[in-house]
Amino acid sequence: MILLPLIALALWVLAALALDRYGLRPLPQQARFDAIVVLGCRVYADGKPSPALARRVRRAVELYEQGKAPLLVLTGGVGGHPPSEARAAADLAAELGVPRSAMRLEEASTSTEENARFAAELVDVRRVLIVSDAYHVFRGERVFGRYFEEVRGVGSVGLNYPRVVGSLREVLAVGGYALTGRLGGGA
Repeated sequence: MILLPLIALALWVLAALALDRYGLRPLPQQARFDAIVVLGCRVYADGKPSPALARRVRRAVELYEQGKAPLLVLTGGVGGHPPSEARAAADLAAELGVPRSAMRLEEASTSTEENARFAAELVDVRRVLIVSDAYHVFRGERVFGRYFEEVRGVGSVGLNYPRVVGSLREVLAVGGYALTGRLGGGA
């Protein structure tokens, strides 16, 4: 009787590890895109981006500086605290040297699905490079693939404990998106 739950737990952990590994695939050196899209994440009460959002922005800025795309699209509405996730991300990107003229803010989304849909409504581009936590890249690519012609994801990596929890939670999110038909498109 205890074997079945242990097998299920082992499969869940393996799926979480696979999702995280998937998001760490190297980006081809010659790859170029029309825009880099930063998927939103929590903003703290003081208006500063959470560590996860800050990591995503720093990674996106690195890619921007490498010439991977001429435009940053920052996504995410207002969660528990203002400003919007997109605005907090844009402020950090500007501090890191990205000109405001190279940024577009999507400030209404509250989910990965809305990040993709609203970003597609905001900018008329075909090829996007999305930046999120490594374990979130697989789902992000598939969701964005329903709205953009070409999508590639790049993952950022955080501290171990939140990364493990996020990876395990992401397995459930991927399952939920698959069951509701929102896991279309692909990289």
